Amino acid sequence: MFMKKTKNKVFEYQPRFYKPEEDEVERRKRKLKFRSNQSLRKKSRSPIIWIVIIGIVIFVYLKLIGYFN
Repeated sequence: MFMKKTKNKVFEYQPRFYKPEEDEVERRKRKLKFRSNQSLRKKSRSPIIWIVIIGIVIFVYLKLIGYFN
């Protein structure tokens, strides 16, 4: 209860003689472009969707308080 918790040590192993261009899995990923597609999906959010959602929320709120009878 009064003792400090130790933090986990960060460990990243990089092999000394690893050649990514010879690795079959890395070659497939590069060929299919998996990594670039994941980053594009995160960045392609449209602000129009957020405006529509906020508009619907405001409309529902005004409807519930009786503004539109």
